[in-house]
Amino acid sequence: MRIVPPQLRSLPPIWRETLLPTAAAGLFVDPIFRGHGMPAGHGRPLLLIPGYLAGDRSLATMSGWLQRAGYRTERAGIRLNVGCGGETVARLEQRLEQLYEASGGRRVAIVGQSRGGAHARALAGRRPELVSGVVTLGSPLLDPLMVHPLVRMNVELVGRLGMLGVPGLLRAACRDGACCEPLRENLRAPLPTHVGYVSIYSRNDGIVDWRSCLDPGARHVEVDTTHLGMGFHAPTYREIAAALRGFRDAELGAESFDAPLAAVA
Repeated sequence: MRIVPPQLRSLPPIWRETLLPTAAAGLFVDPIFRGHGMPAGHGRPLLLIPGYLAGDRSLATMSGWLQRAGYRTERAGIRLNVGCGGETVARLEQRLEQLYEASGGRRVAIVGQSRGGAHARALAGRRPELVSGVVTLGSPLLDPLMVHPLVRMNVELVGRLGMLGVPGLLRAACRDGACCEPLRENLRAPLPTHVGYVSIYSRNDGIVDWRSCLDPGARHVEVDTTHLGMGFHAPTYREIAAALRGFRDAELGAESFDAPLAAVA
């Protein structure tokens, strides 16, 4: 008899992830998607990082929504997020630096879904001076393998293929190996107070155990949708908007505090 780990016994049925079209249909008719209640971006830079087995195109709807609100969105440059996490975050760091410079030295907000959220948190831990805040969507921040058994089997298979030399894939050694030790250190590094950090999770997540999303350093926000649905869920978009508003207000407050008194007046 196969024993299911206790933390996975309460995962919702994975078939619910097929309800994605329902979430998308609701989003497209919701006022938030048309910009109501969305803080104006005014050219603020924002980096989007997709989840495991997904690429930049998976966040195209969210990117378009953010662009219409005035944000300068940048893709992660990931076709399929199945590579070594340490190597991926190193490449993302270069993209973060480029976006920061191209935006005239404005700190970058990062939104990451699933595994992409863990990359976003590690990136903020590595280069906090370049980041205004991080929003993670259904991200296993405490343990990357607190996921549905079928997903874990897929990760293990990809890891074995990587160990056999298939290029572009994570390796079984990534979990505890030297290649990802900097990433693990970056995930553990406390974030400065000027870097916002919001973890959005759902108890209806059929892929990631929601408890792994509860990083003690983050502000936790619960939504009622599936794992994949977060990328197309109107209430989740409202929480993203609220987080970005908080990052903006914190930046403006810091600018006012640092400005000369004559300028503030």
